[in-house]
Amino acid sequence: MLALLETVVNIDSGSYDKAGVDAVGEVFQAFYESHGIEVERLPRDVSGDIFRARLAGPGNAPVVLMGHRDTVFPKGEAARRPFTVRDGRAYGPGVMDMKGGLVLNAFVLAAFKKFGGNPAPLVALLTSDEEIGSPQSRAVIEETARGARAVYNSEPGRPSGNVVSGRKGGVFMVMDVVGKAAHSGGNFEAGRSAVNALAHKIVALSALTDLGSGVTLNVGLISGGQSVNTVAPAASGEIDLRYVKAADRVRMLSAIEAIVATEHVPGTSATLRIKGEFLPLEQTPAHADLFAIYRQAALGTGFDVAGEFTGGCADSGFTSAVGTPTLCATGPVGGFAHTPEEYMEVESLVPRAQALARAVAATHPLKA
Repeated sequence: MLALLETVVNIDSGSYDKAGVDAVGEVFQAFYESHGIEVERLPRDVSGDIFRARLAGPGNAPVVLMGHRDTVFPKGEAARRPFTVRDGRAYGPGVMDMKGGLVLNAFVLAAFKKFGGNPAPLVALLTSDEEIGSPQSRAVIEETARGARAVYNSEPGRPSGNVVSGRKGGVFMVMDVVGKAAHSGGNFEAGRSAVNALAHKIVALSALTDLGSGVTLNVGLISGGQSVNTVAPAASGEIDLRYVKAADRVRMLSAIEAIVATEHVPGTSATLRIKGEFLPLEQTPAHADLFAIYRQAALGTGFDVAGEFTGGCADSGFTSAVGTPTLCATGPVGGFAHTPEEYMEVESLVPRAQALARAVAATHPLKA
């Protein structure tokens, strides 16, 4: 498992590096095919291609093991920080988010291929653009999950060892403001400041945050202006909306659109566009049943887990939204994702794979 992990960690696969993301997919394709498992490759024109491995089994509704191959790191990062193991922890770009989970899924499918015992067809879905909102993978994720018995998304386990039973949804937006340029000394009054308008909108947007209901608004990036001695003709801000329940999305988008449309500075205007989004992983009785199956499998392996809620987003929200029981973070344990300190606990790799295999073997049809 570590040998396969080393190979894929040492391949740069940032979300916009199609060649690198595809190269990682080809390594997994070769692994699956070497174990007699059929692999389908679905071409994408911008992001990396999508790979879908299939193992036959009873019935038509599969159990899906899911994960993404892209990372947040730039080209050259693998050469700067190649895969290494120190003091029981593996390091390298994407080692736990989430190439470790992809390795885990691959070995689970290979084990069922060799020994049998899977209660349904198994599908391993390897997507290519999760770190940027899965714009080219979402439709395939939803199609694969729709009608499945269950989805296990092998995002990394929490540093505590827990899995994720709930996630927030997220909408990532760009707000563009248009004003009118003027010399700030010679004819100031003729200008219409887009920067001032943007500032008003940021304050109004921030006031929408409601920590009690789990709704947060963050304007994390701003830009604008032409020069210090020019009334700003244009400005923009990027908005991060996080929410817990699907109904909150509709309500919050309506409030955001109203703020964007308000003419805070006379003579300015603004537009809003959605750059990407994730749906929430909401708890249902079927989701709780799936967690119970996994917990029993973990106990049978020798460790216990709890379900955690996180404000982070993942593809598991898409599978949950189509009505398929979903459990997230069934991958190996690790921490510090998206940083040079990212690590994976080596000793967690085999037990987490065993627990997932036991859970898959016990996964019966669940009602969403």
